[in-house]
Amino acid sequence: MKFTKMQGIGNDYVYIYGAGDTIQDIPALARKVSDRHFGIGSDGLILIDPSDKYDFTMRMYNADGSMSPMCGNGSRCVGKYVYDKGHTQKTEIQLETGAGIKILTLYPEKGKVKTVKVNMGIPQLAPADIPVNIPGAQVVDVPLGVNDKEYRITCVSMGNPHAILFVEDTEHIDVEGIGKLIENHPLFPKRTNVEFIQVLSPKELKMRVWERGTGETLACGTGACASLVASVLNGKCERHATLHLLGGDLQIEWATDNHVYMTGGAETVFEGEWDKCL
Repeated sequence: MKFTKMQGIGNDYVYIYGAGDTIQDIPALARKVSDRHFGIGSDGLILIDPSDKYDFTMRMYNADGSMSPMCGNGSRCVGKYVYDKGHTQKTEIQLETGAGIKILTLYPEKGKVKTVKVNMGIPQLAPADIPVNIPGAQVVDVPLGVNDKEYRITCVSMGNPHAILFVEDTEHIDVEGIGKLIENHPLFPKRTNVEFIQVLSPKELKMRVWERGTGETLACGTGACASLVASVLNGKCERHATLHLLGGDLQIEWATDNHVYMTGGAETVFEGEWDKCL
């Protein structure tokens, strides 16, 4: 099976095009290819197919085989893949995801896409839409008890659930220890991603992320979008800011149309054919 390894600011996935329904056990395949010692090595697997109604479809699987509706960094790489491979000549495409239709604006340079802007849609703030079992219209700066400690969380869905915590210093936070506990907290019926945000200025945030089903990653696009929204809701930053992630920077804007826009790079790492995929 032919594959392409791609990364968006360090958030790396294995991409397979045109598999359709031919793969019988996609979760098992995702676990195999993601293994960094015995597989290709990645944060997960993304399947790209042509769409009957839109331009393309995207299915995203975490490293543990669980499926997620959406991946922001992955969607940028999908845009680069379909353009660079000649599957489209459009510079604006409609991508069908488990979290709805995302509009991708591609910025090619010398025939190859370098940067992609994604309309990530309207952030979901109602607890039932995230989902999180906390009463109220929104979950903003709400205390969460974990192992006799209290953390204050703000919850946002950008197609998948996020719990955002504000910290003094992302360098010295126990991302794994805290992340695991909050990810699997019973208040989150579908588990949750966990973001740790350090506010550098009203236009600059620093972020680390614990992704459900994968662990700490170098970046998370939906997490960056959710973190910008959470920061605005808590009065900590402006509606357009730079987010510094371990793998690089993203430009995030919560625009006046209530949509969140994410702009960042996408790169091909290598391509190959792996018989263990079969």
